Amino acid sequence: MMKIAIDLGGTHVRTGLIQGDRLTEIRTSPCPSQLSCEESIHYLADTARELIQGPIQGIGIGAPSVVDAGQGIVYNATNIPAWKEVHLKKELESLFGVPVQVNNDANCFAWGEHLFGTGKPFRNLVGITLGTGTGAGVIIDGALYNGSNTGAGEIGSLSYLDRDFEYYCSSSYFTHFCRTTGKEAFRRATAGDTEALKQWDTFGTHLGQLVKAVLFTYDPEAIVWGGGLSAAYPFFEASMWKAVQDFPYQETVKKLHILVSQTPYVSLLGASALIR
Repeated sequence: MMKIAIDLGGTHVRTGLIQGDRLTEIRTSPCPSQLSCEESIHYLADTARELIQGPIQGIGIGAPSVVDAGQGIVYNATNIPAWKEVHLKKELESLFGVPVQVNNDANCFAWGEHLFGTGKPFRNLVGITLGTGTGAGVIIDGALYNGSNTGAGEIGSLSYLDRDFEYYCSSSYFTHFCRTTGKEAFRRATAGDTEALKQWDTFGTHLGQLVKAVLFTYDPEAIVWGGGLSAAYPFFEASMWKAVQDFPYQETVKKLHILVSQTPYVSLLGASALIR
């Protein structure tokens, strides 16, 4: 039986058709940021209909927002200003007549990594997306841990230095401190540019502090990096590990696995797995 998965990103909506554990087809369309609430819901429904080829088991959705996962309600989605309180599960179930499950997008990433990706061997892991922001999802004893409002992994919002971790551990770091973008810094570092390599080295030091915060709060077996900036892992790996070395529990550090996602569109697979 097929499933539909939707990853509602900041600038794009990715919609996938999943058969078993395989993503067989995908569509990418602009995020409906300027549409009304009703118009944007029908926009998502239309993207799903483009892929439906027969009976589907359900629809799983990852949204970059606080979500009432039980009721499928999305609150205050920053990428769609009209979404203040959207009963997305109810709306889409009425349109399609199949079960709909909604969760935070970073949670979908972590869930997908645990079930289908690099994090598959581990029962306790944290999946962290490094991109425009710093999102995270938490897997505890083989189950996705939502907290009360799917916000259990919002470690990017923890206070760090004069701001929070997200300010130093996302593309914001390159924008505010390097006057460039993560994409450009990656291109230059790949070409051997000394200044860009130093930028990634400092970025890794900040990420090492984030890793220690994760160890104190969740003590996972593994951390899996995802998102656009994770491609630069070879440039920040050494400084990240160096920053972790003063963690007070060295046995924890020795056992920790830090990995990079290798599964394309794993968030879509995670969203589809919300449908049981």
